[in-house]
Amino acid sequence: MNKLTKVGFSALCGSLAAISTAKAGDLTVTGGVDMSWMSMSEQVVGNPIGMGSNLTFKGSGELDNGWTFDMTVAHANKNAYSAAVASVTMGGLGTLTINQGDSTSGIDAFDDKMPTAWEEPWGAGLSTGLATVVGTGKSMSIQYETPKIMGITLKGAMAHAAGVTDTNDKGYSGVSTGSGRIYDLTMNINPSFGTEVLSGLNIFAGGSMTEKHKTELTEIGVNTSDDSDAQYEAVGGITYDIGPISLGWSSRSVNW
Repeated sequence: MNKLTKVGFSALCGSLAAISTAKAGDLTVTGGVDMSWMSMSEQVVGNPIGMGSNLTFKGSGELDNGWTFDMTVAHANKNAYSAAVASVTMGGLGTLTINQGDSTSGIDAFDDKMPTAWEEPWGAGLSTGLATVVGTGKSMSIQYETPKIMGITLKGAMAHAAGVTDTNDKGYSGVSTGSGRIYDLTMNINPSFGTEVLSGLNIFAGGSMTEKHKTELTEIGVNTSDDSDAQYEAVGGITYDIGPISLGWSSRSVNW
């Protein structure tokens, strides 16, 4: 396999700086297709024939110092870009992840931890009035994950601008969303201590703070009568798997 390594640094009058790294690795593509025929009684549906196609690109490799990297790019139906995640596992130093907003960073990774037969606990149509935590999950973010020590893993995530996603390399977003940075901190505990009885026990908790810029909100016509300078979210819960049975309890607080 041909290898390509690139490290670059540039600066212009102290006002523009960029650092980038790139290295070749292995890339695989998986996907699927589904076809449908929609028929609704006494309603006009037009062409009833539908087709869905999804592609997922997964890449991995190893750097010269032994660190490994992984990348996932999701490509949804109708040639629509979804999101991308790239992570570098730095041996005993933990893992660094750059996420373009696919809901797996920060406290958003804890929004659906409860046992369920569906993808999410609300997958059975219980979404009305449901408030879930978001944090950095739907924004371009950077996350650091500590190595697991005695079953405990800590993660810290930061999004520089709330609501901004899918920023190109060597690019930036100048769109004002009325919010500033988001800071998330989560903890996951699997205190098995090598015992079979506790192997299925998992405890998790997390919190998030989103900055608000009242001046920018006023400029875009948003009511700023709320005196709060920040928005807060919190989530916590416990799950326990024993044989074929999964139990869980979770609580969340969203202060918008």
